[in-house]
Amino acid sequence: MNSISSNSLDPSKLLLTRTDLKRIGITVSNSSLLRWEQRGRFPRRIRMAGTTVAWLKTEVDAWLEARAEERDRHVYADF
Repeated sequence: MNSISSNSLDPSKLLLTRTDLKRIGITVSNSSLLRWEQRGRFPRRIRMAGTTVAWLKTEVDAWLEARAEERDRHVYADF
C-alpha cells in the first residue's frame, strides 16, 4: 500500500518510507537524515522491523511547514 495516497486511514498514523521522502523532495543522504534526527533537526524515524524504518507523515509535514516559515524570516543572499 502506498502510504502517501492512502486516504482511508487516520492521517495521524500515515507513514512515509525513504522512497516517499525522496518523492516529496527530501533527497539528502541517509547519513544526513540520521545526523539531523540526532540533532533534533528532522523528525525521528520509527523502526518497523529489522532495518525497515518510516516517519510519521504529520511530523514530516510539520517540519516542511517550519522550513517554509523559516524561509520567510531568513535572508539567504544579498541582491
